[in-house]
Amino acid sequence: MTSEELLAQLAAVGHAQRLRIIGELADGRVHVSELARRLGLSRPLLYMHLERLEKAGLVAGSLELSDTGKAMKFFELTPFDIHVTLDTVLTALREDTLQSARADREAGKKGTPI
Repeated sequence: MTSEELLAQLAAVGHAQRLRIIGELADGRVHVSELARRLGLSRPLLYMHLERLEKAGLVAGSLELSDTGKAMKFFELTPFDIHVTLDTVLTALREDTLQSARADREAGKKGTPI
């Protein structure tokens, strides 16, 4: 996990509405309209929070067709376990350094004439 991924997870769970969404999804997948009703949120606001959770890898959305052909979006939790320790932070920073070094090597290879 990189520091960017760690920060995305922390930011995702660092908001009261997103914690409420996680709580509602704990019992299983829910249609987005039902989730909006349960939480008392507008669908645009809910989608904004769901997008943040999805980018952090904490929820997954799937589009399904109803019997009438209507597209329905469902969301569910993905398994996650967030532990923040000094080792977590140091590991993320080391991964950043490794990825940066790989990117620099790749950039150097592309610039080398054959």
